[in-house]
Amino acid sequence: MKKAALHNLGCKVNAYETEAMEELLKKDGFTIVGFDESADVYVINTCSVTNIADRKSRQMIHKCKKLNPDACVVAAGCYVQNFGKDIADELGADIILGNNKKNELVAKVHEFFEKRDSLEGPILECVDINDGNVAYENMIIEKDSEHTRAFVKVQDGCNQFCSYCIIPFARGRIRSRDIDDVIKEVTGLAQAGYKEVVVTGIHLSSYGNGKDYDLADLLEAVHKIDGIERIRMGSLEPQIVTEDFAKRVSALEKMCPHFHLSLQSGCDTVLKRMNRKYTIEEYTKGVNILRKYFSNPAITTDIIVGFPGETEEEFNETVAYVDEIAFAELHVFAYSKRAGTKAANMPNQIINAVKKERSAKLIEAGNIQTKAYRQNHIGQELDILFEEEAQIDGENYFVGFSKEYIKCAIKSNGESLSNVILKAKAVSITKDNEYLIVEI
Repeated sequence: MKKAALHNLGCKVNAYETEAMEELLKKDGFTIVGFDESADVYVINTCSVTNIADRKSRQMIHKCKKLNPDACVVAAGCYVQNFGKDIADELGADIILGNNKKNELVAKVHEFFEKRDSLEGPILECVDINDGNVAYENMIIEKDSEHTRAFVKVQDGCNQFCSYCIIPFARGRIRSRDIDDVIKEVTGLAQAGYKEVVVTGIHLSSYGNGKDYDLADLLEAVHKIDGIERIRMGSLEPQIVTEDFAKRVSALEKMCPHFHLSLQSGCDTVLKRMNRKYTIEEYTKGVNILRKYFSNPAITTDIIVGFPGETEEEFNETVAYVDEIAFAELHVFAYSKRAGTKAANMPNQIINAVKKERSAKLIEAGNIQTKAYRQNHIGQELDILFEEEAQIDGENYFVGFSKEYIKCAIKSNGESLSNVILKAKAVSITKDNEYLIVEI
């Protein structure tokens, strides 16, 4: 029996697609092994969000050939979609699958083994992802329940063209998965034992664009599925948060009050250079609407510091805005120049020392806010989906996440709580502020 190993680089959408490709290989009779083991087929789902991601993708491809020089090495995803045709011969992969071609994995692996002695180069399958006519590539996961939550990809592509981002070129234009296909997959996941699903996409807020349904319609449909007890969303754009959207979503009992609302900068002039499609005033309006319809929701975000031309005054505006909003969690990234984007050629690039200093300042502010948000829940009853055992300060606990995506821990009594949802009262917080300690 042939063995296959897979490695994922990048986002939650990539992770979903990697799992889908793993299932394709399993159905074809492959045994899945660890990526550090000898395998007949290695699949690397590449990322291209930064130059560093490109380099990691190349490194993983070369690593496979060292593990087994006779193996079939498959490079899939965003990096090879962007550059595959230009670097096919030097990349070292035997099969190159761009985006929207991952469903062809098994067929191309068989083609490679049948023709390998006569092939003069890698098998290259990359469509023009940006011609506007590429359909949604439907990939379905029917996995056994090894985890408590399942990511479900419902959308692909992006039309935003932020000045720092290469992803619209790698993923193409926005396209959505039919609601019926999503419901079929989620129903199967519920039957496999999953209790929580995370609805995700490259630009999730655009789901249903051009069709007669939208993201709220999808969430309402998923909410009706028996067995699914919690629904969470991936990253959202602030423009989607309207009174109507929040009212409809807040009516869904299974909906988790956790919203990752993309910010990137707390300064309007920087947002304009980034080609973001909203202002700070519009972002604040979205936050206020969420807090109107949900009780103390977890609002998390991403921020890029050191964007080209960012002055000290502009950075300080971001710091002040972060203090004003009071996020539940802050993900801070130093700007990384990405070849092929407009921002890479912008004047006044910020030196690394300044980016490092600004990152540290904002990370510290974010850590203070995260601690405050978690402490604010002490004394409250939380709805927790437990996942696994862990040791905290030398004692055994079962840990999991509340609906607000707060890490929680309860002392273990020897009974497994994996994939169990319990209501428990938060009584304290650990010294490192990572977990709320809860009791029933």
